[in-house]
Amino acid sequence: MTLPAKHPKDSRAATLERLLYVVLFFFVYSVAEVVLGAVVVIQFGFVLVTGARNENLLRFGASLSRFIYDVFRYMTFNRDDRPFPFQPWPPP
Repeated sequence: MTLPAKHPKDSRAATLERLLYVVLFFFVYSVAEVVLGAVVVIQFGFVLVTGARNENLLRFGASLSRFIYDVFRYMTFNRDDRPFPFQPWPPP
């Protein structure tokens, strides 16, 4: 009986390298979380003052949310491609 060949990215060195990126992206996520909170507060302020949503904040919030989602997917091994800055910034 033959065992299936390991995927090249499954090596111990690749896993340890991924651990370093996961730690890095955890800190990046922490900053992104604060920025997302600021976007929420500022958007509420715009809606309260003007009665309309700010389109720039809508687009930025959508793309930031996708970035955070990509970070989570990478950190949980659901995605092998590292997110931004290793990939283009996600569109809104």
